[in-house]
Amino acid sequence: MNESMLTRELARLALSSHPEESAEAFAAARLGVIDFLASSFAARDEEAIAKLWRVVKAEGGHAQVPVIGQGEKVSFLQASLLNGLIGHALDYDDVHSDVRGHPSTVILPALISVAATEKPSGERFLAAYVIGVETMARLGQAIGPDHYVKGWHNTATLGGIAAAVAAAYLKRFSQAAMEKVIGFAATQASGLRIQFGSEMKPLHPGLAAHAALLSLKLAEEGFAGTRQALDGQLGFFGLYGDGDQDRAKRLLVEGWGEPWKIVTPGLWFKRYPFCSAAYHAADAAVRLREKNKLSPQDIEKVEIIFPPDGDAALVEREPQTGEEGRFSVEYVVALALNGYPLSLDNFTKAPLAEEIKRFLPRIHRSYDAKLSPVPHAVPKGRFTIVAVTTTDGTTYCERIDRPKGAPGQPLSSEELRQKLEHALAGEPDRAERIIGTVSALKGKEDLQQLLFLLSITSRL
Repeated sequence: MNESMLTRELARLALSSHPEESAEAFAAARLGVIDFLASSFAARDEEAIAKLWRVVKAEGGHAQVPVIGQGEKVSFLQASLLNGLIGHALDYDDVHSDVRGHPSTVILPALISVAATEKPSGERFLAAYVIGVETMARLGQAIGPDHYVKGWHNTATLGGIAAAVAAAYLKRFSQAAMEKVIGFAATQASGLRIQFGSEMKPLHPGLAAHAALLSLKLAEEGFAGTRQALDGQLGFFGLYGDGDQDRAKRLLVEGWGEPWKIVTPGLWFKRYPFCSAAYHAADAAVRLREKNKLSPQDIEKVEIIFPPDGDAALVEREPQTGEEGRFSVEYVVALALNGYPLSLDNFTKAPLAEEIKRFLPRIHRSYDAKLSPVPHAVPKGRFTIVAVTTTDGTTYCERIDRPKGAPGQPLSSEELRQKLEHALAGEPDRAERIIGTVSALKGKEDLQQLLFLLSITSRL
């Protein structure tokens, strides 16, 4: 494959895919939809959403697409902004280790807008979702690790392209139109990790989904643009990646759907509303406290050990609020060792509890390049060790290579059900109907019923 064919090959593979032939892929997709809706409903009253609502309402527009949990509809493009923000507002939504980011909260908002305006079948919707995850995971592998470490937010930079591919598949675009859509989305790719810990970070998926749908609209109007945006040194991988074009080509297209990335390694569904990079430490700290009956008064110091760059996403070392604490391993470990639940209530805009603030200076990070990751680690090459030293000089250690919720140790269907029910507290009937509708999702009517269930605000 020469360098002018990469965009063409991605478009061809996406358009010729048949994920509906894989029962495993569709089962995983159904779980992904349920988890995304649980994460979204849990966030529906967040202040950032109200702020974006005011911007959208001031602009006006056609009421076409439902906004999750808000009881209102907005325009095709506006809905992607809002639903993307809502899905990621609590950092409670799924991640994928190949992406090093969050696929569903970009892909599904784009597909919801298309579903509401085009009325495709539920089966086609799920197939598009599988293709979107496949695209985003392969982009994540092909772009290389330096992209994230350098400061880009993969959810935003890769998500727009993946969502555009998924939405163009759902709308049955031609090969030529798909190639242009990829280019339109690629040229809008942006998102900085320096925004982590702020309201702008969860808006990144909304901006990426908006870019994806704008790309579709431009293509439908015959807007001119390159059909080789991923290719060569001036293309997406040449600019955003590590410069290894051969590696990018191989990882992006070879073995497409064999197996589907939504199945292997699969999506990582979250138990806690904070960055997944802190999950290893969270599990270790909870285990240390429970197993050793540790009292915070007896803890003299805590060391959190990562492989090099294993904490790149955890940008907050001295958080002042629970919202900033979503990206602070120190805060997460302090909560766990002090017996606080790792629940939504402790990751809000409220200032930290005084005893947690006093505990934070005892916690320090370090890095060990000599320790070998285990083969089953998730993400690959990662681990976290938490070492607690007590006032009598005793040290207790726990190492976690694959936290609960990650592929290989997933949340059960029942745990996902409970996550949705908790997000819809007081509305058990709606939770049950959403799960039943997603589980049976196939025809056009099924998909429209799902859109109705996610948009209403009153109890059923």
